[in-house]
Amino acid sequence: MSYLSPKEFVTKMVDSGESKLTMSLRDTLIRSYMAGAILALAAVFAVTVATQTGVPLLGALLFPVGFCMLYLMGFDLLTGVFMLTPLALLDKRSGVTVNKILRNWGWVFLGNFAGALTVAVIMAFVFTYGFNTPAGPVGDKIAHIGEARTLGYAKYGISGWFTIFLRGVLCNWMVSMGVVGAMVSSSVSGKVIAMWMPIMLFFFMGFEHSVVNMFLFPFGLIMGGNFSIMDYLVWNEIPTALGNLVGGITFTGLTLYATHYKTGAKRSLVAMDNTTVNKSLTKRIA
Repeated sequence: MSYLSPKEFVTKMVDSGESKLTMSLRDTLIRSYMAGAILALAAVFAVTVATQTGVPLLGALLFPVGFCMLYLMGFDLLTGVFMLTPLALLDKRSGVTVNKILRNWGWVFLGNFAGALTVAVIMAFVFTYGFNTPAGPVGDKIAHIGEARTLGYAKYGISGWFTIFLRGVLCNWMVSMGVVGAMVSSSVSGKVIAMWMPIMLFFFMGFEHSVVNMFLFPFGLIMGGNFSIMDYLVWNEIPTALGNLVGGITFTGLTLYATHYKTGAKRSLVAMDNTTVNKSLTKRIA
């Protein structure tokens, strides 16, 4: 599978974070728009499979097809840039600042949201034949997810809010592992296998993904869901995004960077120093 060593793929992570911050605004918006749209369509696909078969595990098993497609095409999710871009700052890459990172997150959020919203409008039209018929079992299932994941949390107050936050943390721990998975191999098959595993886990466990929710909740509102935009923002999107940020940078980005990138470089220097000492000793003995 052409597996890369941890030192190699962590270096790619830092390089990728830097490249996203130097990308043009046009490219940032195009790539984030397409990522949001593809992931939204994958969510529809997964819910369709789970609803029609009655087997939720099968939907989770197939959902990663969208994630794999968008990363193989070089598109960007907010969850991925949450994890990658701070690494460029930690590594003190030239020109990387906190303001640049925050600006990048803002544009990627807007691009992802626009892409997901586009698919939400299209699928609402498709399910209802131009809003002329009921949405059917799949459309109804997707529409009611928004209620369960806003009002369902709100009834528990602050405990519900922190439940969403922690589900967001767990989600992007796994999703960012999928982002790294795209870097651990130089072959398409290796990348796909490495991406597939953590994405399947997050989806089946019902963790909260800010970009997937950018589709689910607008779709639910379009279909007349019994919740408001403020319910969506306060009782899902905001705590989910914050949780995604914490989960991606702490559990994946910082851990890999600390143990493979920094110490890997130190080991290389130690090895070089030992080689120099050995050569010096050899010359003296000679």
